[in-house]
Amino acid sequence: MNTVLRMARKAGLGFALMLCLCATSAWSQGAQPPIRIGSTLALTGPLAATSLVHKVVGEIYVEQLNKRGGLLGRQVEWIVKDDQSKPDLARTLYEQLVTADKVDLLMGPYATGAILSAMGVAQRYNKVLVHHTFGIPAMAKYDMQFPAWSLGSDPAATVPTTVFNALAASPKPPKTIAIVTSKFPSVHFMSLGAREVAKKRGLTEVLFLEWDFGNLDYGPIAARIKDAKPDFLWVGAIGLEGNQLLEAMNKIDYTPQEHFYMYPAPGPMSKSPLARNALSMTVFEEHPPYTNAPGAAEFIALYHERAAKAGIPDTAVEVQAAASYTAWQILEAGV
Repeated sequence: MNTVLRMARKAGLGFALMLCLCATSAWSQGAQPPIRIGSTLALTGPLAATSLVHKVVGEIYVEQLNKRGGLLGRQVEWIVKDDQSKPDLARTLYEQLVTADKVDLLMGPYATGAILSAMGVAQRYNKVLVHHTFGIPAMAKYDMQFPAWSLGSDPAATVPTTVFNALAASPKPPKTIAIVTSKFPSVHFMSLGAREVAKKRGLTEVLFLEWDFGNLDYGPIAARIKDAKPDFLWVGAIGLEGNQLLEAMNKIDYTPQEHFYMYPAPGPMSKSPLARNALSMTVFEEHPPYTNAPGAAEFIALYHERAAKAGIPDTAVEVQAAASYTAWQILEAGV
């Protein structure tokens, strides 16, 4: 608890110093420039389908925030750069946001690799970093970073345990498992955890297979899965990787008996006919008690409208949209 309080005080001081200095400069000139919040998102590349969700949510929140008077009586401007799904580029762009664009505050990008890059820059310049989708909590060593991703301190154990508990309650619990995973940091981390938990639960591993993030040929992976004939398929996939694997399995007339996907692009996965009976994880659904939160109904209605205009296949508010909105709430509360 004392550590949390120290972190909160330090973060609060960081917010206060940044914004008070900016405000003093503005008042001395008789003007009120906007508070500038800088971030990157994977607007192109393999993670773009999910990053679009975060872009829509950010736009909604900034609009709502400005209607409420902004921050400290000043309007808010959100500067977003395209990191192209590349953590190294995200690092360069966050450097630009701090040094060239001189933003007042930072909002984290989408996905663990880019967030780690942003965190390094934030630490170098003593900036608070709020972020929404960091999947490996133990790697977040910076005191002034604040996550909105509800995974707990040991997700590599708790997430697969939750999944396997649900499967154990089914009429026919699986006895064999295939674990296939991208080497993308967070999904790989979770999949290795699932491998250990499955072993402790007595499931027989019939296949473990990895692929490089950005892979475009899922045919050989699909064939290996089909040959293994698992009762349950765990897929450590992020973005459209899960859809690409489903399409490859469909081409060889194979449908998994039961299957789980770690971080799929929510719209494309939920709307794919090939994803029938697929499982995933969420921290929000559009029904009580989730919708009892103040402002939830307004946000859901706005997101439905804006997501449809943006061409997002599934306009429901779920894990990605909810975590993104929460990150903005944390940022506002910190200020």
